[in-house]
Amino acid sequence: MERLTTITLAKEYQKFSAAHFTIFSATERERLHGHNFSVTAALTVPVGDDGLCFSYRIYKDILKQVCEQLDEYVLIPSQSPHLQIRSEGAFYHVEFNGETMPLLKSDTILLPIRNTTVEEFSHYILEKLLQVNQDGNRFDIRALEVRVFSGPGQCGSSSWAA
Repeated sequence: MERLTTITLAKEYQKFSAAHFTIFSATERERLHGHNFSVTAALTVPVGDDGLCFSYRIYKDILKQVCEQLDEYVLIPSQSPHLQIRSEGAFYHVEFNGETMPLLKSDTILLPIRNTTVEEFSHYILEKLLQVNQDGNRFDIRALEVRVFSGPGQCGSSSWAA
């Protein structure tokens, strides 16, 4: 009988500090503020005859890389229907409900998401992990879940199952 296990990756370095604002509607948003986000991933896989599933270092490396890429930036959702983003010289001009926020490009990342929420961050990171398996399910992963915490006891998660 096949035996499955869930490997949870929750290393200290799987975190990023970032500024953002959540958009609630076409006219309401939070003020720009920051969080210390942390990320965990859980992979459900079969255990081999040797008592090992596979070397999951590749997933730890991807999580570390994504967190490093997001760390210490203002994160803007480039796919939000409520924002207009113009690029002008060294600045992004982010327009929301008649207001324009000039943000230095060197301090800002435009993410291909709809809102800067833990729900969207978890899906974004899940997609990065799933790219490892683009050529088929390379490691026979049965399920994958990513959680992004904006603080203790509050997170959003995204999952995938084969």
